[in-house]
Amino acid sequence: MSAPGWPARLAHESVVLRPFRSRDAAAWSEVRIRNQAWLAPWEGRSPSGSPASWRDRNSAAVFAVMLRTQRKEARAGRVLSFAVTVDGRISGHVTVGGVTRGAFDSAHVGYWVDERVAGRGVMTCALALVLDHCYGPVGLHRVEANVRPENAASLRVLAKLGFRAEGLHRRYLFIDEAWRDHLAFALLVEDVRGGALRTLLQR
Repeated sequence: MSAPGWPARLAHESVVLRPFRSRDAAAWSEVRIRNQAWLAPWEGRSPSGSPASWRDRNSAAVFAVMLRTQRKEARAGRVLSFAVTVDGRISGHVTVGGVTRGAFDSAHVGYWVDERVAGRGVMTCALALVLDHCYGPVGLHRVEANVRPENAASLRVLAKLGFRAEGLHRRYLFIDEAWRDHLAFALLVEDVRGGALRTLLQR
């Protein structure tokens, strides 16, 4: 059984989002390992136990476990996990998680992008595509994003898409060997009535 809006393929020009495939393991591992300095300061881990090396945390074997988990969660309608490709190459990842139905009809979003394509609007475009999908076929009303105050690049992405600041989560996630504060943002379907991508392109 498929959850609303999943699986899906989203695209605008050279940016394409699609579900991950088993054969993406090597490409995913390569881009993650190569981007250690770029990504590691912003990614959390469990504080219990000794931390694994970045290479071990981003191996093809870890990808296989991640893929199985995300497929299971996607079938249950709790997660949408998109590979972001540029010109056919794995260049990032957008995850819509914590999908909650009923009176809430909301979720939260997380993302990363290859430093080689950063600054070109790839993630802003990718996230706009995902937002339009969430507010359309998936049927959500609200999408939240939580970002460390120091993460200027991620904050710029949210600002371009019209996310509104809603507060501060103190000691929110264990990142870079400490509990880190995060700024809370949200975007409602009413905030982008013409569509997130269309609104972005018109600015």
